Amino acid sequence: MRFGPVIPLLVVAGSLWSAPAIAEPRARVDGDLSDDLRERIENAVGEVDEAPANRFQARRRARAAAENALAVLRSEGYYGAEIEDDVEGESPPVPVILVTPGPRFLISDPQVEWIAPPPDETTLDEALAALELDPGEPGRATQVLAAEGRVVARLSALGYPDAAASQRRVIVDHASSTLQPTFRIVAGEAVRLDGVLLQTQGQTRRAWVEGLIPWSPGDRYTPEAVAELERRLVETSVYDSVSIALAPREETTVGGLRPVVVSLSDQPRRVLEAGAGYSTSEGVGVDALWTWRNRLGRADTATFDFRLAEIDSRIGGELSLPHWGRPGRTLVMGAYALSEDTRAYDRRAIGASVSVRQRVRETSFISLGAAIEGGEYGELDVNNLVLPLTSIERNLVIGTLTASALMDYSDDPLDPSRGWRISADIQPTGVTGDGSFFLLRATAQGSIYVPMGDSARTVVAGRVRLGSITGASGNDIPSDRRFYSGGGGSVRGFDYQGVGPQFQDGTPVGGSSLFEASLEIRRRNIWRDLGAAVFVDAGSVGAETAPDFSDIRYSVGAGVRYDLPFGPIRADIAIPLDRRPSDPDFQIYISIGQAF
Repeated sequence: MRFGPVIPLLVVAGSLWSAPAIAEPRARVDGDLSDDLRERIENAVGEVDEAPANRFQARRRARAAAENALAVLRSEGYYGAEIEDDVEGESPPVPVILVTPGPRFLISDPQVEWIAPPPDETTLDEALAALELDPGEPGRATQVLAAEGRVVARLSALGYPDAAASQRRVIVDHASSTLQPTFRIVAGEAVRLDGVLLQTQGQTRRAWVEGLIPWSPGDRYTPEAVAELERRLVETSVYDSVSIALAPREETTVGGLRPVVVSLSDQPRRVLEAGAGYSTSEGVGVDALWTWRNRLGRADTATFDFRLAEIDSRIGGELSLPHWGRPGRTLVMGAYALSEDTRAYDRRAIGASVSVRQRVRETSFISLGAAIEGGEYGELDVNNLVLPLTSIERNLVIGTLTASALMDYSDDPLDPSRGWRISADIQPTGVTGDGSFFLLRATAQGSIYVPMGDSARTVVAGRVRLGSITGASGNDIPSDRRFYSGGGGSVRGFDYQGVGPQFQDGTPVGGSSLFEASLEIRRRNIWRDLGAAVFVDAGSVGAETAPDFSDIRYSVGAGVRYDLPFGPIRADIAIPLDRRPSDPDFQIYISIGQAF
């Protein structure tokens, strides 16, 4: 059986089947109109898929088009416009509207009429200034409505949250082609705030919420203060929903203060989560996390984590107390036991840590912390890189102080499309046990996200990371505190810890300095929720304190991104360039969120 002649016919038939219908205007718009006004009217008139079947249908379309056009003209200030609807021709009949806009009416002496009681003099002056409606401006309906809204919003911002607009009066004078609006505003009483009325089915204590309010009883109401309380509660991540509103006027206290109603809906108190990950360089990892929220009634979160993986396994617990001592400050305490079996070293350790993080703006933080850890280390002597290698077994106790900062001006934590981030940390570290010494470890990273075009479907992203260790070198630096590079979070395409100096058998040595850089071009919605990315990564690890730029390793790759409501799922394949014998041909990574 031959199908050759049939295939072109099927292609043509499919093309015809899928071709969209040609739309035509609902009615033709005639008249002496400016280009902008004609476009607005034509958009309001709209389009239809087929011509009218008869003159009766054409007449109905013309009348509907005239009504739409008249609404546009009045909204633009043409209150004396005239429109004639007509039908031309027979086969098919063509609906037509002839538009004579007439003069555009102008604003004349806008007034505000206060429905008693008026606000205080200072507030009154600021509310009138918010009108921003000057005589002689075009009398657009949208501008009149916007001016009214600005007055009410300004009153609310100045402590009159019950302010509202009553029925306005608008005098249209056809003789002078003017429009005189009179806004009738109910200011209400100035409100001074009291404490909170807590509504919740959960464990949250009212006294704790009271400690978060950014006002003192008797302070004048501001929307910003109420919004700040809401934000402080939301950022704890303990509540499904947070609702903040002024209590009804009937709840005003004898002293004339209005409480604020806080409604909280808790997330499930106990949650068990599990996950798994895979990469060709780091193998399979399985994670479990048990979370217990709001046990103490102050939006606290206790977590117990368990991880079983080829290169790192651990079990630990952590308690987070948001708004500890003051709003925006979080106390985090934790303890853990871990086992690591990496290419560079083996480690079995237990440790504990405490840190205090202070928010300095919505997404920027500074943090101070301390940690202590003791364990067994299995390492290789970095002074002997050739076979046979020399093993070192030692027991160490490590104390670390940490100071870190994060400034995040990007628009999304998992999938940024614009903005930038900068982070830095300094770790003074003391080591005792089989050797005693002091070192200072410091890192800094910056990333930037630049959208291409207004839609931001294409984003150019860049990242640079630097690190340095001073005060110790060589074997004195515990192997887990050295710098390593390579793998999904650094230079893709190389083995985990595969960038930098190596022993003769390919085992990573680690170093005292670090340099990493990435450039990535991301494209969203290539097909529905599917996107793609191409990237170049670079990195080096040096034996000296200053980053080593003489032996930079490079990789290139591409990947796909599938957008979900909470962020993208990422799958990348990367190829190392200028491969050494120990380097892989390629690596594959699957994860949630962008690489950086």
